[in-house]
Order: sequence, then structure tokens, then C-alpha cells
Amino acid sequence: MKARARKIVYGVILLAAAAGITYLFMPAPIDVDIAPVITGPMMVTVDEDGETRAHDRFVVSAPVAGRVSRIELHEGDAVKQGQVVAEVWPLPLSARERDEQMARIASARALKKEADEQVRRAETVHDQAMRERNRVAKLVRDGFVSPQAAEKAIVAEITSSNALDAARFRARAAAAELRAAQAAELAISAKPGSRASVNLESPVSGKVLRIPEKSERVVAAGEPLLIVGDADDLEIVMDFLSTEAVRIRPGMPVLIEGWGGDEPLQAEVRVVEPYAFTKISALGVEEQRVNVIADFIGSHAELADAYRIEARVVIWQADNVLKVPASALFRRQNGWAAFVLEDRRARLRTVETGRRTAYDVEVFAGLQAGEHVILHPSNDISDDTRVRVRETR
Repeated sequence: MKARARKIVYGVILLAAAAGITYLFMPAPIDVDIAPVITGPMMVTVDEDGETRAHDRFVVSAPVAGRVSRIELHEGDAVKQGQVVAEVWPLPLSARERDEQMARIASARALKKEADEQVRRAETVHDQAMRERNRVAKLVRDGFVSPQAAEKAIVAEITSSNALDAARFRARAAAAELRAAQAAELAISAKPGSRASVNLESPVSGKVLRIPEKSERVVAAGEPLLIVGDADDLEIVMDFLSTEAVRIRPGMPVLIEGWGGDEPLQAEVRVVEPYAFTKISALGVEEQRVNVIADFIGSHAELADAYRIEARVVIWQADNVLKVPASALFRRQNGWAAFVLEDRRARLRTVETGRRTAYDVEVFAGLQAGEHVILHPSNDISDDTRVRVRETR
């Protein structure tokens, strides 16, 4: 009996020693960071820098070659439509220059007629939009159409009203250009030493946005003297890569950040310009870019013309999306995978993904809300690897 008891004791000691040796040589758990799989709002955006600019800006230029007097106005000064903003003493014209000036006058008359026709067309479209809005409102009250139809009719009326205002501004500018061109007829008969001058008027009421040069000097015909516009009527210009611009549509919301305030401003895409241009990046690479124009919704705070902003165009968003941090996913064969923490071990999961942002990825299958995934998994981690959650301080 004593011999048998000794054998049992020796066996227990050997098993304990073997277990201890196994434990000593067992790989230590790998420290990892984890994050939960959650359901919540998700927003996919395309981001780019941009700048503000006056919606309607008008360049007052010299209609003829001559000597321009010193411009006494300053940037930011208010001007009224028809106010004299500069004065030019024309130089005598040669026969060729007289012919060019007469052609310029004829062109200005044609542009004035075209602008007037655009105003009449915009008025007709606006009147039709108002009638359509009234008809749709009656149909909504009678229950024949949905309230969404009324919203579309209201948006169409507002859009047509804005288009009418823009057409009227263009007509005013065309009229001012015609007056300037007709006033330049003085140069056709001007003689050396003549005191006849051409007064240049502001085409619209607004503010002086920019004056390239204030000093008295000799200018060529067509040289810009100052830029006038409404500094309170701003739009946003963003140039996106053409590969990103194809994802943007008019009406998409825009978040304006990095403008100097704490809260983002709201805007909406008005138009994606139908042509691209070549731009050299900071790395010297040629890029095809497209201008996207957006309008502010509500206040634009203290922003003014040519201010820098950071814009995020929202191309998709939803409220209840199963999502996982992008840093938890990695490529596996032709798909995506992640490691899930289960019983202090890493379990490999194949994941079906959808839309993604810089931080989150939409999950269709493979993960469930409430599970925890390993962030930035290293090559040392594989299926069933022992892990230990790193303590955060």
C-alpha cells in the first residue's frame, strides 16, 4: 500500500511539473486594443478645400485705351448702381482702333438685347412656377397628391426666383457695358489735348470687392479697374478630382468646416460644372478637377469674398447602420476579415462590408452589435491566439 501511495504522489508531482513547464513555455498573451461593433448614424462624404465668392461679381474695365484717374474708392466701400467709380481720358484712336471700338459697341448692344430676352424668359418661367405651386397646393389640400409634391413645387418657385434675380443682374451689367461702350465714342473723335473724359459707372449696388491698382496710370482697352459685387450674397466654390465629382449631385448637403467658427455651417450643392480643368498638385502631378458650386443655407456668419473653407459634401447618410472601425478590418483572400474577442482569444471572422468612411465601415454580415473587434491586428495574431486587452489610462 505504501508503494502504491508513493507512486500516486510521484505521479501527481510529475503532472504538476509537466503543467508548470508547459505554462512556462506557453506563449504569453498578446496585448491588443478593442472596440465594439455598434449600430448608429453613418455619413459618407467627399472632402475638399474651397473658398467663398460673391455670387454675382462685375468687373468694371476701361472701354478704351487712355489715362485713368486715381480711384478714390477702397475695398469694402459701398457703391450704388450708376455711381461713377472711375474716369478715363481716351487717347486718340487709329483707324483700326476706331473700327474695333465700333464693333465693340455693336457687340455690347447685342449682349444687352440678349440679357433683356433672358430676363423675359426668366419672368415667364417664374410665373409658371408660381402657378404650378398654387395648383399643387390645392391638390395637396384635396388629398390628390403627396406633400412631397408641394415641397418640390416650392423649391422650383424659389429656384426660378433666384434665376430671375440673376438674369436681372446680368441685364443691368449688360446695360452698363453698353453705356460705357457708347461713352467711349468720345475717343473716336478725341484729339490730342482734348479734355473729354469717359465716366465709368457701377453696374449694380453693392460693395467694392477688389481694386487691382488705385494709382493714376495709362491703361489699355479692356483692362480691369475694379470689381463690384454683393458681398452678402455668397456662394462656395470647391474643386474636386473628377473621380470624386462624378459622385456629387445637385441638392446634396454640404458641411462647411474650418472657416474659423466652432460650429459647421450648412450649404447645398447647386451645380457641378460640366467641364474639367487641369491643375498641378503640390507634388507636381497633373490632376483633372471639376468645380462644384454650393449655396449657403441660412447665415454664412462673418465670411466674405475669397475666404478659405473646408467642405464636406454628404453623398450618403443613414441613422441606423451596423458599423465597425475601419482599423479592425484587413484583406483576406478576395474579401475582408476581422478578429473578434471571445473568451480571451482572437476568433477569425469573414466580414461582408458596404460603404466606408475614413473611420467606420458598414457591415452587412459576419459581425453582430455588441461584439468587440481587435484594432490594428498584427501578424502575430491568428485564429485562436490568446490575447489580453491592453489597459487604457
